[in-house]
Amino acid sequence: MVTSKQADPLAVALANASLLSAGYVMLGRRKLAFGTGVVTITLVSVLAMIVRTLWFEFVVFGWWAAMVAHGLFLSRGGGGSRRQRLIALAFTMPVLLVFGLLRFDAARIDANAAETHGRGDCPATLAELDGLWAGHHVADAPLTVRAEQTTRACRLLLAAEEQLDQSLGGDVEPLEHGFATLTAVRRIDGQDQRIREVLDRFTSHLSPGGGCDTAAITDWLRQYARGPVLDQAAAVVPRVAPGALLLCADMLMQSDDWPEARDRYRQLVAAYPGHELAARATEGADRATREIELANVRDLLDVSYSGGEPEYCDSPAPYSFAAPYGDGPNRALVFGDDDTLDRFPGEWRAGGPEDAVAIVCVGESDYGVPVETCTYRSQTAAAIVGDTTFHRIALPVRVYELKTGRLVSDTRIEISGGSCPEVLRHSSYLTPIGPPSQVYVTPSDGDIRVAFQPLIDP
Repeated sequence: MVTSKQADPLAVALANASLLSAGYVMLGRRKLAFGTGVVTITLVSVLAMIVRTLWFEFVVFGWWAAMVAHGLFLSRGGGGSRRQRLIALAFTMPVLLVFGLLRFDAARIDANAAETHGRGDCPATLAELDGLWAGHHVADAPLTVRAEQTTRACRLLLAAEEQLDQSLGGDVEPLEHGFATLTAVRRIDGQDQRIREVLDRFTSHLSPGGGCDTAAITDWLRQYARGPVLDQAAAVVPRVAPGALLLCADMLMQSDDWPEARDRYRQLVAAYPGHELAARATEGADRATREIELANVRDLLDVSYSGGEPEYCDSPAPYSFAAPYGDGPNRALVFGDDDTLDRFPGEWRAGGPEDAVAIVCVGESDYGVPVETCTYRSQTAAAIVGDTTFHRIALPVRVYELKTGRLVSDTRIEISGGSCPEVLRHSSYLTPIGPPSQVYVTPSDGDIRVAFQPLIDP
């Protein structure tokens, strides 16, 4: 057993300087050595893993200094011993050397990481910082705190860049995630320049040629890119959005998505009224409106599912690009009594709603005023004789102005025609009951024209 009087004070100090309490062992104070060893390990562990700050490094340094001083105090009066000093140096030098080398290496890694991070190379920065390990945490705890912040910032920046790249296809969900990630980066000091670089790379990929994809992104940026640093992304919107909106609308027109195309054209005009593309967008909005109205009118005029009068006759809709109803002739689409309307004057008929002025809805025919009464003998029973009265053809007619869908006439017309032919051709006339009591006159094309002229060519 070595006593305190036999211990070399310098050897004790050197041994305790290793933070292993070896000096107390040399003094025969094993319990004290154990106790101070536990405290030393605890303090170093706290420094390396929990309180990695400069002030706590001073706490550990103070504990080290106190151990050295206490060892010197306990060994006062001892003589010198070359052997004890060599043993103490054997404890101390490796510890101090490793400590110094680790601290130097940590500083080297930190400097390299700062250089790569400064030029925005996060993969290289992470590769450098991956070289830090537990020994560096003990040797320079505050530095590893900075390194961890840089590591977290780089990982978030890389994640944000990936999310923003994913949004270039027009999906705003990863765009939202990307900006949320950049917001988290902003909470780490000194990262604003790196955030700007990420945003610059992202916005450099935005161009009018992206069409609807770019338009979706610029819509989001204009509305949600807010706050310091992050709002710089919105600066690209006025440069890119007009062209993207116009191209997007044109593409929607080509795919017959006219309502969405019109919305995009109108958005461009409303947001950038003075832009050089605004006039083209106005024309595009008119074309889209024309197609929307025309498609709606066509649907309402479709009789394939109604079997007769089209829905338009009860629910008219405007086609604002049609010519106004007025002095005729007003080319019309006519629906109703096919027997009569098949002979409607061809020059008054429209080829479709795109060149029509009016929509004429003709109801079921009825007997109009009587014209003449003639006597006929039954062809099946010569003894049967009867009178047949010939009536004009009465038709209820509604006329709508296609431009506005306005009802311009709701009337009843009567078509004149020939009466009392020598031979009456009628289905009931061939039965034993004799000739019918009333029939329609037989109109000519001219008679039909005269009846409809006040409506078509007023």
